[in-house]
Amino acid sequence: MDKIIARISEELEKAFAAAGYDRKYAVVRNSDRPDLGDFQCNGAMAAAKEYHKAPIMIAEDVIAKTAESTVFQSEAVKPGFINIRVAPEALVSYLREMEEDEHLSVPQEEHPKKIVIDYGGPNVAKPLHVGHLRSAVIGESVKRLVRAVGNEVLGDVHLGDWGLQIGLIITELQERRPELPYFSEDENAAYPEEAPFTISELEEIYPTASAKSKEDEAFRDRAMQATHELQEGRPGYRALWKKIMEVSVADLKRNYHRLSVDFDLWKAESDVQEYIPQIVADLKDRELAHEDQGALVVDVSDESDKKQIPPCIILKSDGAALYATTDIATIYEREKLFKPDQIIYVVDKRQSMHFVQVFRTVRKAGYINESTELTHVGFGTMNGKDGKPFKTRDGGVMRLENLLNDIEKEMQVKISDNRNVKEEDAAETAKIVSLAALKYGDLSNQASKDYIFDVDKFTSFEGNTGPYILYTIVRIKSILERAEAKDREAAEKAAALLETNTAEQRALMLSLTQFGSVIEDAYRDLAPHKICAYIFELSNEFNRFYHETKILSEADEAMRRSYLNLLVLTGNVLEKCIDILGFSSPEHM
Repeated sequence: MDKIIARISEELEKAFAAAGYDRKYAVVRNSDRPDLGDFQCNGAMAAAKEYHKAPIMIAEDVIAKTAESTVFQSEAVKPGFINIRVAPEALVSYLREMEEDEHLSVPQEEHPKKIVIDYGGPNVAKPLHVGHLRSAVIGESVKRLVRAVGNEVLGDVHLGDWGLQIGLIITELQERRPELPYFSEDENAAYPEEAPFTISELEEIYPTASAKSKEDEAFRDRAMQATHELQEGRPGYRALWKKIMEVSVADLKRNYHRLSVDFDLWKAESDVQEYIPQIVADLKDRELAHEDQGALVVDVSDESDKKQIPPCIILKSDGAALYATTDIATIYEREKLFKPDQIIYVVDKRQSMHFVQVFRTVRKAGYINESTELTHVGFGTMNGKDGKPFKTRDGGVMRLENLLNDIEKEMQVKISDNRNVKEEDAAETAKIVSLAALKYGDLSNQASKDYIFDVDKFTSFEGNTGPYILYTIVRIKSILERAEAKDREAAEKAAALLETNTAEQRALMLSLTQFGSVIEDAYRDLAPHKICAYIFELSNEFNRFYHETKILSEADEAMRRSYLNLLVLTGNVLEKCIDILGFSSPEHM
């Protein structure tokens, strides 16, 4: 289904051509003055120089050729603006098509792409904390957005499970429980099916071991040796590593589920270790990598660079691989397994140089198809009200689970005080609304910018917040429920949209026609904040319509059905948007 602005542009191009002017000047955009028109075209002023003619004369020539249009009415305004207003019948017709379109006017990719999105990145054996929030929330929304336009998408958590943190856990556990069979030299030792720790114990073991390694050099050396032996395949350590993975992944899945974040792939750094030796050998053999102060590096600078791009380090001087090495191997594996058309990384913007180096290395080595897009969606920092990275009251890093609990408790109090929800439903409703508050509070900001995490603001039922959007959807549901009790047929989609009856109704209908364009723009820029801006505007338009219109008490049956059908379409668009953003709506609030 094409966009309404595309229909207007097509007719205006014909009008420019019929009037003797180049079609390229028929550029239509949203009006700067909504009181004068829905859209505008400034092409007459651009054409004046080429045709040596006053802009207003060109505009009037074009307007004369649009007199018979059933799509829009237009007028020429000095010095040469063309103001465009969508015709009522065209507006109604477009919304009827939206109703019938399974995608609600969202443009679908003509040639769908296969896309891998990397947006997790937590290390195992550690709890999720607020630092993991933005990658999960933004990444999930980008995944849903990219999928909404018809692409085949795979979301990958990409776990950190192969570094020193595993060796630290092994060493600390060995000091505490040396009798465990995992530490036996016997390669045929039997290992228990049950893990020797719970997730709570595991989350205590790692920070203890990490702190100890900073003070005790011998302990750190043993941990590094354990890491080496794990990677070399020592059976007991491999068995223990698998238990760490089982316990950690189960807990991660529980927490991600609570965030309504879902991964198609649960791949990890360990999955690509087998490729690293051959990649290192290949880079050496083809002289793409060379030694620099004992390290193995690949030069990735380019003459066109405006700032210096350091070499990509493949191996440190002690022969150890780095994150860059693992990421190169991961791209190598993704090309081998999936042959993606695009790989998107949703990672802190402070890692931008890292991705420049990695992307240039894999392209230089030919490890990815030349046409494959490699994209880094960098996000800013989530800060507290003091403008510094968000912390707990005692200055520590807050667990994500605790943050969610705090918001849910606050929201449950607000919902209970509102008295529109049964007491037994308040807790479940609070979960739904608090998740919306959290996600919308993040996503309504441009991803690349830092933002202030303000619980009071995010959980407000007024203003540009998630709860306000949900309250609008619930209001629509409530009206339709009451309409069904009063007149069942009136609440069904069979009711037709009639000509616009009020200014508020027309404004709401126009806002609905923008849906496909908004999703297209958000997809092009991988920018969920554009969807947030749209649904805030749409919610405002609906609430103005609601306050100025007697919907259920409208005496004219056909008009009442028209209003109700408009509510259904508005509700569907809002629900589609929040689904892309990664949250849902309750039945009552």
